[in-house]
Amino acid sequence: MAPRTDPDRYVLFGHPVGHSWSPFIHALFARQFDHLIDYKLGDVPPAEFRRAVIDFFVAGGAGANVTLPHKPAAAEVVNELSARAERAQAVNTIIRRSATLLLGDNTDGVGLVTDLLRNQGVALTGARVLILGAGGAVRGVLAPLLEQEPRQLCIANRTPDRAQRLQREFSDLGEISACGFDAVDDRPWDLVINATAASLAGEVPALPPRTVGAATVCYDMAYGRGETAFQRWAAARGAARACKGWGMLVEQAAESYRLWRGVRPATRPVLDALERL
Repeated sequence: MAPRTDPDRYVLFGHPVGHSWSPFIHALFARQFDHLIDYKLGDVPPAEFRRAVIDFFVAGGAGANVTLPHKPAAAEVVNELSARAERAQAVNTIIRRSATLLLGDNTDGVGLVTDLLRNQGVALTGARVLILGAGGAVRGVLAPLLEQEPRQLCIANRTPDRAQRLQREFSDLGEISACGFDAVDDRPWDLVINATAASLAGEVPALPPRTVGAATVCYDMAYGRGETAFQRWAAARGAARACKGWGMLVEQAAESYRLWRGVRPATRPVLDALERL
């Protein structure tokens, strides 16, 4: 029998999506195992998303990633949800079980926690954690963060009622507080996670002056070439470290790859490659 030469096809659905590094990341993953894959970007507006997903899998697609703004819609397209996707009510990874069965999962939270614990060396158990923002990005990471049993977790948002809705929804998993940016406890937190989009626009939420101390680790879930506005803000206030979300991106991608192909790639070589770029 001749060796198979046609690659397994994967796609990242988003809008816009041209800036994504996912094809580069997954190509490096595949090289570790000599896997033959074809990973492409699918820029699909919301009105066409459902049809695009169905068409891709009907045509033999092996798996898909989903990014903004489609993660909540993806939870409605699949046949089944994993426990973590159901909790987040958002899907970033679709696994083909059969021609007619699609499973939706969410790897964002495990990607963030893995990066914090393994790559950044941040202790989460017993820590005081402040999360800025109350959108879908926060919804996807709250449960995995609370599983690490922080001493305190506060969600701060420009509009406190959105933070309070998340507080009520996830309160069964641990102690959570919620407030506006100006009401954040004015003493140093162990970890401050920025999950707002403001950093990409060069802005940082207005927080009390002592939110960041000499032992505070600041983590921006956004990423791009060079430092983000949040990283610069954190460094100017004397934070111990200011990280961006490259590691979360790579670790959540590795978890997706494991779900699709049954093996988890090493992430350190990929992170090193991104740093060189």
